[in-house]
Amino acid sequence: MKAVILAAGCATRLRPYSDDTPKTLLPVGGVPILRRTITNLLRVGFDQFVIGTGYLEHMVREAVGTWFPGLDVTYVINREYASTNNAYSLWLTREHVEHSGFILLDGDVVFDVSVVEELVERGPDCLAVRSVGEIGLEEVKVTADNEDRVLAIGKHVPVRSAMGESVGIELFSAASSKRLFGALHHRVSDQGLVNEYYEAAFQQIIDEGSTLYGVDIGSMYATEIDTVEDLMAANTRLAQRPAFDIRVDGLRLAV
Repeated sequence: MKAVILAAGCATRLRPYSDDTPKTLLPVGGVPILRRTITNLLRVGFDQFVIGTGYLEHMVREAVGTWFPGLDVTYVINREYASTNNAYSLWLTREHVEHSGFILLDGDVVFDVSVVEELVERGPDCLAVRSVGEIGLEEVKVTADNEDRVLAIGKHVPVRSAMGESVGIELFSAASSKRLFGALHHRVSDQGLVNEYYEAAFQQIIDEGSTLYGVDIGSMYATEIDTVEDLMAANTRLAQRPAFDIRVDGLRLAV
């Protein structure tokens, strides 16, 4: 199964921590974000990885190569990372995943493996939604009907009508993948919308008739690390949990 992890941004809101380290390599609870992400995905059965890089991309390559020798991974470099957004980074991965089912993750999400297990059990096409806790105006929010079919997604969605916050983990079928990359190509290549979030393409395919389901992850842990405050809060939360080792295909992985 394929996984796409977007880790191109330079994370200006995390300075000084991100001055010389990509955000996805910052340790949270003693484990770098990307290492935790890949480990969790391997545990669930994902074995092919496409990582979108940009800022300090050589450090990402070196880290992944050290942690996971022999991993089936393709790197896709967004050389315009400073002036584009994650829709552009996702569009760049098109040739590697357009006709395949895949899981999509932002490279700055720290999450329990149970979140991915929940999505896989539900099956595509779906996205993880956190309904527990405070939802801010700046969060990507989701509204859905009474069967959890997503009606609207984006920061513009009113808090009062939201099912919850999209945490940045989505699972797509091959058919939806094709529609998604078609929408991304139209928006990025044809319209020049290089600085928007990929949720705009999600909304387009929903409006055109695709069905995505919101999966409420309840109290399962999932948080984006956008700011220094986010980093400190996640460190505090995860420091209370013991690290543990697992083995995947003979590899010893700490998480």
